[in-house]
Amino acid sequence: MSKLFSPYTLRGVTLSNRIVVSPMCQYSAEDGEANTWHLVHLTNMAMSGASMLCLEATAVEPEGRITPGDLGLWDDKTEQALKPVIDAVRQYSKSAVMIQLAHAGRKASSEVPWKGGALIPVSDGGWAPSAPSALPHKEGEDAPIALDAAGLQRIRDAFAASARHVVRLGLDGVELHAAHGYLLHQFLSPIANHRTDAYGGSLENRMRFPLEIFDIVRAAMPADKPVGVKVSATDWVDGGWDVDQTIAFAKELRKRNVDWIDVSSGGVSPLQKITLGPGYQVPFAQAVKEASDLPTIAVGLITEARQAEEIVADGKADFIAIARGVLYDPRWGWHAAAELGAVADAPPPYWRAPPREHQNVFGRTVFGAR
Repeated sequence: MSKLFSPYTLRGVTLSNRIVVSPMCQYSAEDGEANTWHLVHLTNMAMSGASMLCLEATAVEPEGRITPGDLGLWDDKTEQALKPVIDAVRQYSKSAVMIQLAHAGRKASSEVPWKGGALIPVSDGGWAPSAPSALPHKEGEDAPIALDAAGLQRIRDAFAASARHVVRLGLDGVELHAAHGYLLHQFLSPIANHRTDAYGGSLENRMRFPLEIFDIVRAAMPADKPVGVKVSATDWVDGGWDVDQTIAFAKELRKRNVDWIDVSSGGVSPLQKITLGPGYQVPFAQAVKEASDLPTIAVGLITEARQAEEIVADGKADFIAIARGVLYDPRWGWHAAAELGAVADAPPPYWRAPPREHQNVFGRTVFGAR
């Protein structure tokens, strides 16, 4: 029996396997609103054979978008724009549908990656980003606005409102984005957080605001809907956020009944020096899992079925998440099931797709029409 294709339950959500489609920014929304691109992209991803699909980093307020093309969920218009996309996914896929709620902090008001990704000044149509401290992400950029008490409350209220929109859309759960150098990660990292109040300085203080946001979102979600958190296990910069602090944060989240920790790394500083290689972030997920006894998701250059099977079977993580790999091979889960002798899910019009040697990959033999 394949461990990768074994079931797992998160609160009221039972997943048929351990494959997750990672949140992947598409930078293709209009004023935060989903459109035809999201309908095509997400229904395609939902038929990959993964049991969980997590929507891209979705901003809780307009100023929290990384780029002007980011998806948002901050009002009735953005909710209604997303509804037909979710309805289509539900119609054709059994995947659980999660959403990653996010705020970009000082990395907001940026160009889309294929146009260079640089900060867009207010004078060129951008907006003034907010952050824990008035420290720019890159040398030479304009400094963000340091959040005061009113700003902190605005963001608390924004996350709470977005969570209520999640509930109305009937999504299966939420992942909070506290990784990749965005706002919640900025509060955690001493590189981006130079505050001298109750939200800066000590590890306890730097964790305070992200934990408050988790509590707010958890309280807004029904008890049977899971809430996880994505973290960067290390900044890859001396003196920055590291694995030991990540474990401390995970333990605090465990006290609050978090449902998973999605373990990535980097993003808070352009000075980072990352050592890349197949599964290079898996040891971080394993360290967090072993120290906190929480379910973890491993990410980062996991591309092969047997590599993914080994990660889960050896207890290094409970799930593996695929991003670029599933964009390149939108049926990654089908192919993994075929290689591992397991069963994947697919809509009936696709049941005749597998070659003869893998004709039972969907748990049935389907013959051609007469």
